[in-house]
Amino acid sequence: MPRLILVGPPGAGKTAVGQAVARLLDVPWRDTDTDIEERAGKPITDIFVEDGEPAFREMERAAVQKALAEHDGVLALGGGAVRNPDTRADLGAAPVVFLDVDLPNAVSRVGLNRSRPLLLDSPRARLRQLMQERRPYYEEVASVTIDTSERTVDDVAEEVARHARSG
Repeated sequence: MPRLILVGPPGAGKTAVGQAVARLLDVPWRDTDTDIEERAGKPITDIFVEDGEPAFREMERAAVQKALAEHDGVLALGGGAVRNPDTRADLGAAPVVFLDVDLPNAVSRVGLNRSRPLLLDSPRARLRQLMQERRPYYEEVASVTIDTSERTVDDVAEEVARHARSG
């Protein structure tokens, strides 16, 4: 079981904060999106275009299961991973931090990032929709929620590390 699992929408800082927390706790870092890309041999955007979202979600579920079973450091899940009820069940007893972010900060961090396939059309409107749809799932699995809006990576990482040390 990972020491800490990060969930949240695109732009919340899962990657940057997760890497910083792993350094602070002196544990390994892992991101299931990276695992998926390495296993598929192509970027997530290409998986969506060439194989479709259902295929990606199957790969995502397998990557999450594998990471939960073998990783003992800080783990970031892709933003949509919590939509899967089996993944939410697997996270039931895990130390999960929901990195929350307001829409303006998420948009400024994500920008018009073409590596985020679900944000290719109308990024701001789509991001708002994703955040609204997924919020209940993030809240369901989270042990703690930390707002990353208007905060530096180091500031958020320190707070997350404090929770990990005390939890």
